[in-house]
Amino acid sequence: MLAKSSTELIRQRNSLLVLAALRRHGALAHTDVSDHTGLSSATVSAITADLETAGIIEKSEQQPAGGRGRPRVLLRQRRDCAYLAVVIITSDGVEYSLVDYSGRLIDRFNEQRSHDPAGAGLFLEVIGQGLERLAERSRIERDKLLIISISSKGLVDKTRPILLWSPIFGADRIDFDAGLKSRWKGRVMLANETLLVAAALGEEEEKRHSHKHYALAALSLGHSIGLGIARMTPLGEMDLTASNFGHMMHQPDGALCRCGARGCVEAYAGFYAILRTAFEVRLDTIPAKFVPLSEMDKIAQRARQGDRMAGFAFRQAGLALGNGLSRLLSLTEPMPVVITGVGTRYYDLMRRGVEEGFAQSHIGRLSGLPEIQIAADERNLVYQGHLRHAFAEMDRSIVMAGALSSG
Repeated sequence: MLAKSSTELIRQRNSLLVLAALRRHGALAHTDVSDHTGLSSATVSAITADLETAGIIEKSEQQPAGGRGRPRVLLRQRRDCAYLAVVIITSDGVEYSLVDYSGRLIDRFNEQRSHDPAGAGLFLEVIGQGLERLAERSRIERDKLLIISISSKGLVDKTRPILLWSPIFGADRIDFDAGLKSRWKGRVMLANETLLVAAALGEEEEKRHSHKHYALAALSLGHSIGLGIARMTPLGEMDLTASNFGHMMHQPDGALCRCGARGCVEAYAGFYAILRTAFEVRLDTIPAKFVPLSEMDKIAQRARQGDRMAGFAFRQAGLALGNGLSRLLSLTEPMPVVITGVGTRYYDLMRRGVEEGFAQSHIGRLSGLPEIQIAADERNLVYQGHLRHAFAEMDRSIVMAGALSSG
């Protein structure tokens, strides 16, 4: 019995290796699968035969260049095997995407969100309606929607899809599984948005440098301040963490934050904080729930034209970010920082403050500012992080569910 269990585990592991290779490299020939996975040709033949019989992968022919010779047989995921719904909750709306098993985008639409107070129950109803619309527009079989992957800024329960705190809903907890499971059989997953950004950036780093060790931090600037870290472990696996960076202490008894505390990094670096400082509003004023980009652009224009308070507001934001990064990197290994989010359009106004804030620390004086890169297209990074996170789980669930024949 033990031998049979061990054989089954090995077969499942090999199946996941094959699916991971197809996921990472696209359609592959038999020999390419063997090269990428390190599995023998015979093992690849057995595994791919099982996957094909189960309707998980399929074969296609690629004609050789010039039209001469035998066609090349490629293996790829079967598109209609399963589907993924991606739900990205932003400060001003919700984006819904439907993706087939091969990773191809089928449908996408956005819905604006009201900034009036709304409870968790009402919001869950809105999400449920959005998912209904997504399925109806594409006419997919509902039972084939295996995963609903949701992301938001804020604190996420590590074991269950529960949003513990968010800039949008505050301490109003949202249990997505409880709210959606009555209408959807697919597994509900929830992730911190900036953690997904770090995952996408980490995957790009892996593709560039194979299995070389790396570590990087993704710092998201905007209405909220978020940070995620991706690093490769000694076992060659990606380790992801999302610290509560935006609500780290920056100034004791300082400016009022949206979380209700005083002196957080976000209370100086978030959009509402920059607005408050630029207009010399009292630091204990209740933060604005939402600041339109058009308003931020006006403040930035004033700063670039030499307005003293507008420039000071962005410098203060940079100072808080620099201080926060120095504390973070004092506790971790040195790593490059990739700055993302809509706030990247104002980073030129924050740069001096970031440099000054980091230089005030011991690590700053010893090693200087870490390498800083800009990745403005945060939305696409969030989406790519969803695909990586959700499809790895979908492949695992399909294989572990025993969908393959035991032969």
